[in-house]
Amino acid sequence: MKGKKLLFIRDVALYTLTAFGGPQAHIAVLLREFVEKRRYVTEEELMELNALSQIMPGPSSTQTLVGIAWKVGGLRLAIITFLIWILPSAAIMCLAAISYKIFGDRAQFASILRIVQPMAVGIVGYATYTFARKFLRTKVTAMLAVGSLVSTLILQNPYAFPILILLGGIISSALETQKEENELRVRLYSNVNPNKVAYFIGILLFFAALGAIVNRTSPFSLPIRLFENFYRNGILIFGGGQVLVPLMYTEFVELKHYLSNSEFLTGYALQQALPGPTFAFTSFVGGISMGNKGYGIIGQVIGSLVAVIGINLPGLILILFIVPFWNDLKKITRIKNSLSGINAVAVGFMATAFILLVMPFKLNVLAYGSMVVTFLLLRYTRIKAPVIILIGIAAGILL
Repeated sequence: MKGKKLLFIRDVALYTLTAFGGPQAHIAVLLREFVEKRRYVTEEELMELNALSQIMPGPSSTQTLVGIAWKVGGLRLAIITFLIWILPSAAIMCLAAISYKIFGDRAQFASILRIVQPMAVGIVGYATYTFARKFLRTKVTAMLAVGSLVSTLILQNPYAFPILILLGGIISSALETQKEENELRVRLYSNVNPNKVAYFIGILLFFAALGAIVNRTSPFSLPIRLFENFYRNGILIFGGGQVLVPLMYTEFVELKHYLSNSEFLTGYALQQALPGPTFAFTSFVGGISMGNKGYGIIGQVIGSLVAVIGINLPGLILILFIVPFWNDLKKITRIKNSLSGINAVAVGFMATAFILLVMPFKLNVLAYGSMVVTFLLLRYTRIKAPVIILIGIAAGILL
């Protein structure tokens, strides 16, 4: 058994260094390497873990991989797997944040950014388009998406996000769930220990309240507020990194001004060229945020750590606590039916972020051209985002 765990750790390390392309590509590699080749889990178990990660907040690729590790070797292996998966890309993004503050004003660097940043907006636009095609299939979901778009543009408040997500889930669940579900729900609740549920929900909410109780004049207030910000986003993110980026842009750039539009787009573009989880992008955001407030390099490292821990902790807690009694929970139709409304609201968030990202372009023809070309390449070719970003970097160096 020990040999199997060591082999699993080795395979996770190889997977981490080659996992390009986001959640859709990740699940295909997991199916090939971890199911068909190594048989760590069955195909049915993998698909169930993937489905579970889709209806929970948090990083879907991370939760699926950690769930596999839990089935193979328990809690210790799950934690080791999480660290192997997240640390390489998070460390690179932390170094990128530090380097950006040092080299950000260099002429060559600026030349690359004028190509790469609009390409990052094109990637956001394509993600919005694909999510809309996938999830906006009824009048209700379309109305929810438009409503969340208009609401977030008008309110411009990060606390509007949880309210809109909750409303979306309630509306879709109420409209799509049959009456007989109520009887099934009562029977299933009797099989699930309510103390377990209360325990992990209490853990989630306890950390979410930290930011509110810290005096903002404290020298430690920004790191703890950042933890609260990222942790809260970790509770709210349904749909993985494609939804995370729009939420963070609205809160950290538009509302709180922790970092600039240019800094945000640079970090996102770099993350697209790296293997591993999209959530590692938070390492860059946390590092830049601390650097902009004068905390220095040590402060930037702390900001990166706070961001990565904060954004991933809710999803990690959920996957480890829910998997043991998922067989009961997955039968509750209301849980499944709430997802369509939540995803529809997420499409509205993504559209909001896309609009806000495009606005600084003004009359910049090169920016619009780079954005449109990126969108078309993703839509009509098989060229992946990492390759497109690398092409943009090369173009920025040569032009």
